[in-house]
Amino acid sequence: MIYSLLKPILFSVDAELAHDISLGMLNRFHALIPQTRVEKPVTVMGLNFPNPIGLAAGLDKNADYLPGLSKLGFGFIEVGTVTPKPQSGNPKPRLFRLPQHRSIINRMGFNNKGVDHLVKQVTSQPKPYVLGINIGKNLTTAVDDALDDYRLAMQKVYLQADYITVNISSPNTPGLRDLQTEEALDSLLYGISQTRLELQDLHQVNRPIALKVAPDLDDKAIPGIADLLRKHKIDCLIANNTTLDRSRVVDHPLAHENGGLSGDVLALKSQHVLSEFHRALQDEIPIISVGGISSAAEAKERFERGAKLIQIYSGLIYRGPGLVAETLKAI
Repeated sequence: MIYSLLKPILFSVDAELAHDISLGMLNRFHALIPQTRVEKPVTVMGLNFPNPIGLAAGLDKNADYLPGLSKLGFGFIEVGTVTPKPQSGNPKPRLFRLPQHRSIINRMGFNNKGVDHLVKQVTSQPKPYVLGINIGKNLTTAVDDALDDYRLAMQKVYLQADYITVNISSPNTPGLRDLQTEEALDSLLYGISQTRLELQDLHQVNRPIALKVAPDLDDKAIPGIADLLRKHKIDCLIANNTTLDRSRVVDHPLAHENGGLSGDVLALKSQHVLSEFHRALQDEIPIISVGGISSAAEAKERFERGAKLIQIYSGLIYRGPGLVAETLKAI
């Protein structure tokens, strides 16, 4: 109700400004918001999720807005993407709405305050939800040296995260998606796995690792990636990030803008990637489905195709927080 009144105002200003205003208001008045979470417990990756609906990474890159976001009914929240060093991201404007398609183009470029800031934020917050921390590499770090950044970020967030997501799928960091090729991914996941073992021995606690992939993968690459997930004992796959494909928005005047496309137009591609990975993984490794989920019907479709959990982002922008409760009621 409240969001339906605020939405026209928020959509009348620059998208990134509206993002900052809305999250700032949510945090400021969070104490007045009743807890709306519906309890539908599910166990995935050995973790007990209050319900299977989560917030995708990207909305709260620095874990600055957890008090407010925790009131919206999510069973889990994924913060980040965070990098070892702070970085400003790409020049503005870098976030664009396509309302008639209920979609968004972003080329944010991993803008964040750095992992040390994020760790301070999550350490100071109570967590009545499962917390995922999404990590990436700095723009100035060569792709060949990406493992160094992932190792450092893992070491910093290991005790604060309930699970850690390795993001190799953003289209807005040059060369990052090259890490999805079989040889590069094999080397990266070996390093990630070894780092996890070291941290596990040091802290005597295991943190599940998820890998987030792009929706633009060739179908032929999926079985190979699935085999590498098994080989390196990765705990979960997140499918998927934003797409570079503009075929479903060619009529829009902003279709030429560089960046990743999310929202309703990503739904069919996300369904396909989910189905292909589910076929390849055969439930040996759970899948979190994300991309184009803006209705209860679409959420149900993802679970039917094999997802164990789902995440929303663009759907929250266009439908508001009521989408979470609506979806939980339907499933």
